[in-house]
Amino acid sequence: MIKVGIVGASGYTGVELIRILSLHPEVDIVGITSNNHEGREYSDLYPSLKGYINLRFDELCEAEIIRKSDVIFSALPNGHAYGLANEVVAKNKKLIDLSADFRFNDFSVYEKWYGPVPLIDQKVKRIYGLPEIHRMEMKDVNVVANPGCYPTSVILGLAPGLRYGLIKTEGIIIDSKSGVSGAGHKPSFANLYAECNESVKAYGVACHRHTPEIEQELSYLSESNIKVTFTPHLVPMTRGILSTIYCELRDGITLYIVREAFEEFYSNESFVKILDDGQFPRTKDTYGSNNCHIGLAYDEHTGKLIIVSAIDNLVKGASGQAVQNMNNLFGLPEDTGLNLPAIYP
Repeated sequence: MIKVGIVGASGYTGVELIRILSLHPEVDIVGITSNNHEGREYSDLYPSLKGYINLRFDELCEAEIIRKSDVIFSALPNGHAYGLANEVVAKNKKLIDLSADFRFNDFSVYEKWYGPVPLIDQKVKRIYGLPEIHRMEMKDVNVVANPGCYPTSVILGLAPGLRYGLIKTEGIIIDSKSGVSGAGHKPSFANLYAECNESVKAYGVACHRHTPEIEQELSYLSESNIKVTFTPHLVPMTRGILSTIYCELRDGITLYIVREAFEEFYSNESFVKILDDGQFPRTKDTYGSNNCHIGLAYDEHTGKLIIVSAIDNLVKGASGQAVQNMNNLFGLPEDTGLNLPAIYP
């Protein structure tokens, strides 16, 4: 059994990790922590998990959680995983971090968008943890940077087109919409029901923190420097992300060629589903699952390829993908504990 510790288990990504891992056949959850709920029974905070987990938020220090665990999931806010990573690596354990702390190849990019980077042990070997792109590079790492939710939907949507050189790298436009849970568990005025309900708003326009993460991975796939126009929107639903991506095909490339390439690229992937001609994703169809649905269309009027991608922001966009990464680190089939259809309706 894989012994798992979860640091910062009281937020939405934390509770989603518990929901998934409590049913995982190869996992034993040995410790959970929270700064605000020490000593409290987990199922008292989240009654939906009563009978599935019988743990209290641990009063032990993080060092003790690390000692007891084979792998630690960190669901802490940005900027808090660096010291934890140093301790995990020193104990020869694994860390899967759900914040942005280790997502960038160049730490100066992180500093520009998030803030200062503390001193990191040179033994920390990290990888950007999008399994469909980087799984073969994960074997020798001790820290996996779990991707952001928006970037997951966008990168999976664009990866085949860029890897096979089917689309132009200039002028890519991304319009993404997310449910309110993407803002996290911490209360804020902007996320009150009366503020969100019956309203859609753009935010982070021309300055959203996920932009450089998206550009880093798209540049890797295309082996060129890519810049994108990315605009996220908040919509009045609990979960889900829908990204609509507009790009131009290279000369001689047809929608048929694109579809063949997407189906080939994802032919051995458990969680990426390419929809049939004329079908397009709905967030409802990925709700509660680790799946990504992708639809394709060509607009003859404008000459644009339109890619529509949908995920559950808390599962494939966060905790489900983290478990997928854990499975990969420990040599399990990636769909272990995750092979469940969406909840519908």
